[in-house]
Amino acid sequence: MEDQRIVNNEDYAVVLIDGVCHLCQGLTQFIIRRDPAGAFRFASLQSEIGQELLRQGGFDGESAETMILIENGKYYTRSTGALRIARRLRFPWSLSYALILIPPVLRNLVYRWVAKNRYRWFGRSNECMVPTPEIRRRFLS
Repeated sequence: MEDQRIVNNEDYAVVLIDGVCHLCQGLTQFIIRRDPAGAFRFASLQSEIGQELLRQGGFDGESAETMILIENGKYYTRSTGALRIARRLRFPWSLSYALILIPPVLRNLVYRWVAKNRYRWFGRSNECMVPTPEIRRRFLS
């Protein structure tokens, strides 16, 4: 199955984001600008491929309230996923991976607080962002 090849691809990791969340859209652009090697591909949680990847990972597609990183076939959520993304970004952002030393229960308190308030603070769209042609190649479809 082609989707399984995507999940187990060692050339790049997949970031599943809430495609209607302005914060998530901004974070996607932030990652792309700091990932010149193209180590990440993206898909919206709401997209067909996003839903399939969620099912493959054992997630309920309707209840995913977190960004998900799929790296070498493993799924990482919340602060662990975010920090694993940061470690692959250009310096100095890679240094933030040191926060992995903080116990996940504490890291995820902050993550959940931001996630819970993201629409109120940053807004949401009725549609997923439309990437530029040069960025579009980084999105799975």
